[in-house]
Amino acid sequence: MNIYVGNLPLEVTEDELHREFAAFGEVTSVIIMNDKYIGSGQPRGYAFVEMASKPEGVTAVSSLSDKWLKGHRITVIEALPLSNRNAGEAIGIGGHNRAGRNRAGKQRERKHLIS
Repeated sequence: MNIYVGNLPLEVTEDELHREFAAFGEVTSVIIMNDKYIGSGQPRGYAFVEMASKPEGVTAVSSLSDKWLKGHRITVIEALPLSNRNAGEAIGIGGHNRAGRNRAGKQRERKHLIS
């Protein structure tokens, strides 16, 4: 089960998150998201924790949701599957950027600005 953990303190480590979730079952991975793609490497304040079984994940979510961790009340919810394209389309995000324009509209915008 994939779990989203938000409102993390910036100094929390993957090992610390692993320990928090391991109390509820087998943790297969912990990834703290950061800005490595834009060069700063700064943590973004959220992470994804993968647990081996759904029942263990559900218990962890219910037990850790709204828990205080280093002065921050963390948000813990089941993450939406990234591999299921239809799930994104069902909530209105498939193929659109944040402003609600699709890629073709964005390309037309760029042409207009270049001309």
